[in-house]
Amino acid sequence: MSVKKCRICGESKPLHAFYRAAGMRDGHRNECKPCNLADKKRRYEADPAKYKAMVKRWQQANADYLNAYRREYNATPERKRALRDGYYRRTFGISADDFDALLASQDGGCAICGGVPEREASFHLDHDHLSGSIRGILCLSCNQALGHFRDDPTVLQRAADYVRGGRAT
Repeated sequence: MSVKKCRICGESKPLHAFYRAAGMRDGHRNECKPCNLADKKRRYEADPAKYKAMVKRWQQANADYLNAYRREYNATPERKRALRDGYYRRTFGISADDFDALLASQDGGCAICGGVPEREASFHLDHDHLSGSIRGILCLSCNQALGHFRDDPTVLQRAADYVRGGRAT
């Protein structure tokens, strides 16, 4: 097994502890991986805007490749679930499993109309905007309707009276 001395820390390490570099005589960089990463971190912290701009330029120059990669990466069922789980945890403090259990307790449909949308993504976790407590899972239409009625029970009752054929009081 070949060893190499790191130019930064001075330690002798096996070649697998160094990144490959085609232009080097032995095919590996002169600094070990930990020293290389520490140096990169130090340079980034000194001028993060420079490195963010480099990433942005690369993303713009390779937009088709990047978008195809993101579509493929985010299309897997595991990734979709992980994204949902992260959203529910950040926004409502529950997991995707908790969401699924709540939906199952509602017989798999909207808590108001009982409907099941074609796409699972059309379900929305309804919550009280004042207390933040979760009320249930709604289809898009029912969720938007509550929003349009400003979650006001009086206005909702007037709308129900109106639909029944009477005048709104």
